[in-house]
Amino acid sequence: MAGHSHWAKVKRAKGVSDLRRGKLFSKLSKEITVAARLGGGDPNFNPRLRQAIATARGESVPVENIGRAIKKGVGELEGEAYEEMVYEGYGPAGVAILIEAATDNKNRSAAEIRSVFAKNHGHLAGSGSVAWMFQHKGVITITAPGIAEDDVILAALDAGAEDVRAHEGVIEVITPPDTKLDAVSKALEQAKIPVATAKLSYIPGNLTPVTDPQLAEQVLALLEALDDHEEVQNVHANFDMAADLLTKV
Repeated sequence: MAGHSHWAKVKRAKGVSDLRRGKLFSKLSKEITVAARLGGGDPNFNPRLRQAIATARGESVPVENIGRAIKKGVGELEGEAYEEMVYEGYGPAGVAILIEAATDNKNRSAAEIRSVFAKNHGHLAGSGSVAWMFQHKGVITITAPGIAEDDVILAALDAGAEDVRAHEGVIEVITPPDTKLDAVSKALEQAKIPVATAKLSYIPGNLTPVTDPQLAEQVLALLEALDDHEEVQNVHANFDMAADLLTKV
């Protein structure tokens, strides 16, 4: 999973230099709205909303934007009725791609995402075509310097985590896709271990190696194009690419 994880790190490092801050705010606000619609507007009783708010604050989303997004979710303000969608497809070199989106028009979104695939040497596939290659898990990332992996392991596993992985200065904690995500996040915070992100994600099981530089460039171009789509919330892929090749490309 080295290549996949390194790509996630590269995205974090590049941050809003590649994605206008306004677009980033829109994605985070949309997640807050969806979370509030599905689980209610009180973060004390809605773990997904609580984490969405924490992530938004970490990216300096204004308090008024967060409040407005919650009100849209619970129906106190007019706004788009977002529907969560999962799209599946294949990229260059046979890389499997799973996309989480939030849209107010699923037909339009499907057409636009299909077009992104077609323009970048890939194709949109049917439901279930690649989902079996991924596991739905909670993923907590810790990026603060000076955090000992042993301390994370001790706090996380005691709270119900399944695994702890460290690579290139990032520690990832894997949890079951249920209340354990929230429980482990709280346990880490109580242990004075700062959590950068905590969210449900799709982790690839079967990896597809990509060693050809041209194909590597095409894979990353497709992933970037999908990630930049305004209705795409998260992009997951099962490629395995050497970190030096990924960085070079």
